[in-house]
Amino acid sequence: MNVKDKVIRIVAEQAVLEPSDVTLEATLEELGIDSLGLVESIFAIEEAFDIQVPFNANEPEQSDFDISSVGSIVAGIEKLVAEQHA
Repeated sequence: MNVKDKVIRIVAEQAVLEPSDVTLEATLEELGIDSLGLVESIFAIEEAFDIQVPFNANEPEQSDFDISSVGSIVAGIEKLVAEQHA
């Protein structure tokens, strides 16, 4: 399973949706994921990929991690995974 599919599966689980209902263009807000759901999603992603996501839940706007859409999260995770395995 690739990074995109794994991230979509995790986000879908948080949103209580089917993975097929989650598009790369969707924002977490559009999917009904609140700030707590976001934090849980980040933790689940970190665990699934054994990485550290540079995201501060207390100051999301200060984070270097783009959470503006599912696609931006996927791109960020792909970058982190590539850096870890470099």
